[in-house]
Amino acid sequence: MVSRSLRAEAAPADIAAAPLPQPYAYRRHEAVEPDWRRFPGWRDITEREWRDPQWQRSHCVKGVRELRAVAGPGLDEAFYDDVEADQRHHATMSILLPPHVLNTIAPHTAVETAAWYEDPVRRYMLPVASDRHPLWPSHPLASRDSLHEAEMWAVEGLTHRYPTKVLAELVSTCPQYCGHCTRMDLVGTSTPQITKYRFVLRPADRLDRMIDYLRATPTVRDVVVSGGDVANVPWPRLASFVGRLLEIDSIRDIRLASKGLVGLPQHWLAPQVLDGVAKLSADARARGVSLALHTHANAAQQVTPLVAEASRALLDAGLRDIRNQGVLLDGVNGTTEGLLDLCFALLDSAGIMPYYFYLCDMIPGAEHWRLPLARAQELQRSLMGYLPGFATPRLVCDVPYVGKRWVDQADGYDRERGISSWTKNYRTTVDHDDPTALDRVHHYYDPVHTLPQQGRAWWTSAQALIGAAS
Repeated sequence: MVSRSLRAEAAPADIAAAPLPQPYAYRRHEAVEPDWRRFPGWRDITEREWRDPQWQRSHCVKGVRELRAVAGPGLDEAFYDDVEADQRHHATMSILLPPHVLNTIAPHTAVETAAWYEDPVRRYMLPVASDRHPLWPSHPLASRDSLHEAEMWAVEGLTHRYPTKVLAELVSTCPQYCGHCTRMDLVGTSTPQITKYRFVLRPADRLDRMIDYLRATPTVRDVVVSGGDVANVPWPRLASFVGRLLEIDSIRDIRLASKGLVGLPQHWLAPQVLDGVAKLSADARARGVSLALHTHANAAQQVTPLVAEASRALLDAGLRDIRNQGVLLDGVNGTTEGLLDLCFALLDSAGIMPYYFYLCDMIPGAEHWRLPLARAQELQRSLMGYLPGFATPRLVCDVPYVGKRWVDQADGYDRERGISSWTKNYRTTVDHDDPTALDRVHHYYDPVHTLPQQGRAWWTSAQALIGAAS
């Protein structure tokens, strides 16, 4: 046994020279802005143009025609055909990619087909038909409003799902569209597979009704202002809505939801936006209200210097926090290394707090992205001890009719059939008068192709019964 005094005599250099081997080796993330000039269509684009949010919005890629014009012959015709086939037969979201997003795909190589197929950002921002699972593209119980949010609308677009929290959907568009979008029934333009729902009320009337409901409901203290994406809300309208929220004494937390910080950081760097954030932040502090922003990055390569610059500028303008809510996606971040690389990139480069990683919701066409609950449980345990406690993200399952639950909180789990059981500790607007609501068991389902043979066979039989019943 080595004595305490002998240990103390070891020089720090000796200790540092022999670091303990670990399953994951921390590497300081050095953000590098990818060179957009590697794309043939952007060879002459200046830095001033690139930093212009209006240039970014007006040069979005919306389909194969624009993609071919930007990427050129580096992507072969088979890849372009793969994209078109996905849009025709599978996609629940149309293509909308700002140049900044496209520039984070295979960011440090020339435009080349093989690299694009393997790239994690491409896998979820630009799906192709060959990505989809050939036998189980959708779970038999998938649904377009998988979390039943519309059933919990207190007024149009205001989901009152938790006792003290609401979600305010101000707009049904985003600066970019993610293939796995949980609100694919409402957000974006229609695809050949999905005709999108539309808000009925005029925006001003809808927002007025939201404010009226919140004034009349003092049990709500936390409002997530989302959509869609608040980066697509005209700033005067967003500032007015948040300002009205600040006037309601019961509201103590306001969270702005914008993947645009990661996908279109130029928007959040615009002087009028930063000035507006500074004013709202000052008003919030004066009223004792926390004003934060939630964003959505799924891969470390998305944390570029421009994203970091925008994040730091927003924090300097007075936001309480910027937090990341990612989604666990197979082939994107479904490994310990991928998640830790992303978390450290967010913290080290951009001052963004890792917050949640959700299991991908059970929407149509998502089976190739989804991970089973057991894998998420393994990932949660593998993250522990590497990050500061306050920056260790929670991996959660958003259970229909229940809400967010840590992945280890399942009450039961049939791994053969991939069926987990969950209960809740509060009522929602759809079961407020149900005396059995807190005893009812709800279920979440693993992707069928990840199950053992007996489980896949069971779902093959069940699929026929589900189809007949529907």
